[in-house]
Amino acid sequence: MLELSVCIGSSCHIKGAYNVIQTFQQLIEEGGFHDRINFKSGFCMKRCQHPGVAVLVDGEEHHVSPEAPGDFFNTRIMPKIL
Repeated sequence: MLELSVCIGSSCHIKGAYNVIQTFQQLIEEGGFHDRINFKSGFCMKRCQHPGVAVLVDGEEHHVSPEAPGDFFNTRIMPKIL
């Protein structure tokens, strides 16, 4: 099962974490991926210096633009779960 975590610390919240979370939740629901993705959020991941929202995919650090979380999901998440 893929581990997907989005930072909801104050810096990432300001950078658009809510939009990233909402988009990920919608895509997981639409695709029926609840049995393939363990999706959660976590407080500050200590990656505030980077642009975008901090996201961990199976422990691998990424930074997601709040304007394009769907693109990130399709290019980085989908290949790992199909």
